Amino acid sequence: MTATNPHTGEKLRDYPTLNAEQTQAAIAQAHETFTTYRRTTFAERAGWMNRAAELLEERVESLAQLATNEMGKTLEASRQEVLKCAKVCRYYAEHAQRFLAPQPAETGAERAEVRYLPLGVILAVMPWNFPFWQVFRFAAPTLMAGNTALLKHASNVPGCALAIEEIFRDAGVPQGAFQTLMVGSRDVEAVLRDERVKAVSLTGSEGAGRAVSSTAGDVLKPALMELGGSDPFIVMPSADLDEAVQSAVTSRTINNGQSCIAAKRFIVHRDVYEPFRDRFVAAMRELRLGDPMDPQTDIGPLATAQIRDELHEQVQDAVSKGAELLLGGELPAGGSGYHYPATVLGGLTPDMNVWFEETFGPVASLYVVDDIEQAITLANATRFGLSSSAWTNDPAEQERFIEGLEAGATFINSMSVSDPRLPFGGVKASGFGRELGREGILEFVNTKAVSVGGSHAGAKTE
Repeated sequence: MTATNPHTGEKLRDYPTLNAEQTQAAIAQAHETFTTYRRTTFAERAGWMNRAAELLEERVESLAQLATNEMGKTLEASRQEVLKCAKVCRYYAEHAQRFLAPQPAETGAERAEVRYLPLGVILAVMPWNFPFWQVFRFAAPTLMAGNTALLKHASNVPGCALAIEEIFRDAGVPQGAFQTLMVGSRDVEAVLRDERVKAVSLTGSEGAGRAVSSTAGDVLKPALMELGGSDPFIVMPSADLDEAVQSAVTSRTINNGQSCIAAKRFIVHRDVYEPFRDRFVAAMRELRLGDPMDPQTDIGPLATAQIRDELHEQVQDAVSKGAELLLGGELPAGGSGYHYPATVLGGLTPDMNVWFEETFGPVASLYVVDDIEQAITLANATRFGLSSSAWTNDPAEQERFIEGLEAGATFINSMSVSDPRLPFGGVKASGFGRELGREGILEFVNTKAVSVGGSHAGAKTE
């Protein structure tokens, strides 16, 4: 695997990959470790997880530089990502035992309860856009539940993948409980089909989700899929426009625009469309494109040349079919790297690719609607359903959005974010299952019914 700096286009380092024999050895070690790791106490696991949080904070600068060099997000964004990982470690260290405590049931038996027991080896297939956060939000609940984990990370962030394994190793997590598999995408199916691997969690593209969930279904293993998004950001007349504009800019350009839950489609009521549009375009124009290591940079490069080129093709397709190019839309002249400017499109129609496709970069699409029902209809007119944001100070409208928007989350008067305290995931083509919150730790456990003695003895029916 080769790590390449997306700002300069220069190769950073080559990393050796595992052969089939080495991969089998890693799976065997994860399976063997599980037999003892599952019997460790919550207190022991919490100690390791809290130590991992401390190491993340101690190493924040080196880890942040690693992420920025490998995938191009601004250095400050990388710092915040690493620190957020420390928070999710502490969250599950504190709450896992309560989340997984046996739940008593009244059945007439001498004792009846529901137990939450670990499954075994869990495979994680993770993306490059949040190279630390995506992994830690999987690993913290998975390890705290008593499972062991194998990480197949994106091939363009191999340094981050190995750094995560090092964090857990240095935190004292038993050898084999968390391992990074330096393998390619073509090797995922064989790993998942191994009978010692009990489930899979994938965050990635719709295509990757289809392939991996198909394999999981074929071998009847649990799967969690967090896939793409084309999230709506709806602005109604009662909204605070200044706050809405500021949040809209942040949401659309976070992580250089490469975020599944970034706002991508801005649906604005006609009564406030023009002032919102003008302020939004002006604010986007002020953003500085450049070196992600420079603290003055607002938008760094996209992760790869392919991502940049595909995004530009989407913009060109829209413009060629009559869209208004309100800002940006041109590849930077000269220089190196995979940069793309803040871009705003208006006047969109269903024959344009951006109407249906996710735009993974700093490209915003503006739409105008006449009322709340039209806004909801347009927001839902997508195969995606990850998150949503609606801006209104009308309580009735707020409730209508909460009930009507087809998404895994709805944020009222704030941008969509992932929070360890709330379940995270989507509907429709955005995936299934939930990470984070109590729901996240329950994804990869055996929810076992337990009944001891009592009135069930001798029952003749199911």
